Amino acid sequence: MTRVSVEEGEGFDSLLRRFNRKVQSDRVLSEVRRRRFFEKPSVIRKRKKAAKLRKSRRQTRRDQRSNLQ
Repeated sequence: MTRVSVEEGEGFDSLLRRFNRKVQSDRVLSEVRRRRFFEKPSVIRKRKKAAKLRKSRRQTRRDQRSNLQ
Protein backbone atom coordinates (compact mmCIF):
# COMPACT_ATOMS: atom_id res chain seq x y z
CA MET A 1 0.00 0.00 0.00
CA THR A 2 1.40 3.35 -1.03
CA ARG A 3 1.22 6.06 1.61
CA VAL A 4 2.01 9.75 1.49
CA SER A 5 1.85 11.89 4.59
CA VAL A 6 0.67 15.50 4.42
CA GLU A 7 3.38 17.98 5.30
CA GLU A 8 2.77 21.24 7.12
CA GLY A 9 1.24 23.85 4.79
CA GLU A 10 1.33 21.54 1.74
CA GLY A 11 -1.32 22.04 -0.91
CA PHE A 12 -3.45 19.30 -2.37
CA ASP A 13 -1.87 19.62 -5.82
CA SER A 14 1.67 19.00 -4.59
CA LEU A 15 0.44 16.14 -2.42
CA LEU A 16 -1.26 14.56 -5.43
CA ARG A 17 1.88 14.97 -7.55
CA ARG A 18 3.99 13.31 -4.83
CA PHE A 19 1.48 10.48 -4.56
CA ASN A 20 1.48 9.90 -8.32
CA ARG A 21 5.29 9.79 -8.41
CA LYS A 22 5.32 7.33 -5.51
CA VAL A 23 2.72 5.09 -7.16
CA GLN A 24 4.70 5.05 -10.41
CA SER A 25 7.97 4.29 -8.66
CA ASP A 26 6.32 1.43 -6.74
CA ARG A 27 4.93 0.11 -10.06
CA VAL A 28 1.46 -0.22 -8.57
CA LEU A 29 -0.41 0.71 -11.75
CA SER A 30 1.51 -1.73 -13.94
CA GLU A 31 0.78 -4.49 -11.43
CA VAL A 32 -2.92 -3.63 -11.43
CA ARG A 33 -3.04 -3.64 -15.23
CA ARG A 34 -1.24 -6.97 -15.32
CA ARG A 35 -3.67 -8.55 -12.84
CA ARG A 36 -6.78 -7.09 -14.41
CA PHE A 37 -7.55 -10.29 -16.31
CA PHE A 38 -6.67 -13.87 -15.46
CA GLU A 39 -3.67 -15.24 -17.30
CA LYS A 40 -3.22 -18.96 -17.77
CA PRO A 41 0.05 -20.33 -16.42
CA SER A 42 1.12 -21.33 -19.94
CA VAL A 43 0.66 -17.72 -21.10
CA ILE A 44 2.69 -16.47 -18.14
CA ARG A 45 5.51 -18.88 -18.99
CA LYS A 46 5.41 -17.85 -22.65
CA ARG A 47 5.53 -14.14 -21.74
CA LYS A 48 8.47 -14.65 -19.36
CA LYS A 49 10.35 -16.73 -21.94
CA ALA A 50 9.86 -14.03 -24.58
CA ALA A 51 11.11 -11.37 -22.15
CA LYS A 52 14.18 -13.48 -21.38
CA LEU A 53 14.86 -13.90 -25.09
CA ARG A 54 14.56 -10.16 -25.71
CA LYS A 55 16.92 -9.44 -22.83
CA SER A 56 19.54 -11.90 -24.06
CA ARG A 57 19.36 -10.53 -27.62
CA ARG A 58 19.78 -7.01 -26.28
CA GLN A 59 22.78 -8.12 -24.24
CA THR A 60 24.46 -9.85 -27.20
CA ARG A 61 23.96 -6.74 -29.37
CA ARG A 62 25.47 -4.61 -26.61
CA ASP A 63 28.43 -6.99 -26.34
CA GLN A 64 28.98 -6.98 -30.10
CA ARG A 65 28.97 -3.18 -30.19
CA SER A 66 31.53 -2.98 -27.39
CA ASN A 67 33.79 -5.48 -29.20
CA LEU A 68 33.73 -3.37 -32.38
CA GLN A 69 34.92 -0.23 -30.61
